Amino acid sequence: MSVTPDQLMNAVVDAADDKKAMNLVTLNLQGISLIADYFVICHGNSETQVQAIATEVRKRAEELGARVRGTEGMDTARWVLVDLGDVVVHVFHRDDREYYNIERLWSDAKVVERV
Repeated sequence: MSVTPDQLMNAVVDAADDKKAMNLVTLNLQGISLIADYFVICHGNSETQVQAIATEVRKRAEELGARVRGTEGMDTARWVLVDLGDVVVHVFHRDDREYYNIERLWSDAKVVERV
């Protein structure tokens, strides 16, 4: 059984939340971009926290049977990108998130509200 994009998105959001990710935002890119169905964006307050969030996201995705296509930025932990195919996770250091402000770049996307 393969994991759906919605299941994967929920699992990685939970993983990031468990590691105390700050300002967690999920953008629904369906119908807007062919890159992915969802962008999950969050930040940590230190390089250690950024790495912990990204590591937990990878772990949960693998536990679901999702393929991790790539991870970039773990060495500096300023902006870590975890490519899970239908879900792309951006884990920023707080200062870098403010600078890049990728939510603004994807302002056409709807923010996913979780209850």
